[in-house]
Amino acid sequence: MKDLAPAEVDRRTDAVLAEAEAYFMGEGGVRKAATAIAQRLAEAGIDYAIAGAIALGDHGFMRLTVDVDVLIRREGLERFKSEWLGRGYVDVRPGGKAVRDTVNDVKIDFLIAGDFPGDGKPKPVAFPDPREAAVSGDKYQIVSLPRLIEMKLASGMTAPHRLQDLADVLRLVRAADLPRGFAVQLDPYVRAKFDELWLASRHPDDDY
Repeated sequence: MKDLAPAEVDRRTDAVLAEAEAYFMGEGGVRKAATAIAQRLAEAGIDYAIAGAIALGDHGFMRLTVDVDVLIRREGLERFKSEWLGRGYVDVRPGGKAVRDTVNDVKIDFLIAGDFPGDGKPKPVAFPDPREAAVSGDKYQIVSLPRLIEMKLASGMTAPHRLQDLADVLRLVRAADLPRGFAVQLDPYVRAKFDELWLASRHPDDDY
C-alpha cells in the first residue's frame, strides 16, 4: 500500500473533520480543535501525527469522534504545555497527558512515543516516533496505515476495555478493502490478530 500524497492527506483529513463537525452540528468543535493543535505543533517545530478516529477516516473508515488523538514525543508534549497551558489549553488533570482546548471545548489525548498501547505493559509494539510514523500533508500529519493498525491491534489484544480498537480494525479492513497480505507490513506480534479480523471482515454485515 502506498502512502497518501500530501494533497490527499489534507483533502481526506478535511473531509473527516467536516463530517464530524456536521454530525455534532458544530457544537463540539472537533475540526477547529484538530486544525488548531496541528498548526501550533507545526509552527513550534514539534513532531506529531494525528491518530484515532480522524486517522481512521483518512485511511477509509469514518467513525465520528468527540476528541482528538495526537501521537507525540514526551519532550514535544512538555514543550507544547510550557508554551500553551493557560493560553487556550488546560490540563484535564494535573500532571496528566491530556489537555482540553478551552476555546472549542474538545479534549486532546496525547499518545506518547515509546509508551505501550492497551494495558500499558511492555510489548513488541509501542507507540511509534511520529517522525517515522507520519504521513504528511501541508496542514496535517497523520499516522500511517500500518502503524495505526499496529497500535489498535496491540491495544485491543491486551486491554479488555479497548475492544473498540479491534472493531475499528475490522471495519477499516472492510472499508479500505485491505488484502490479507497487508499483514506483512505489521509487526509479527499482531499479525495473527490481523488475519483473524481479516477473515471476519469477509462476512457481510447482518441487515435488520
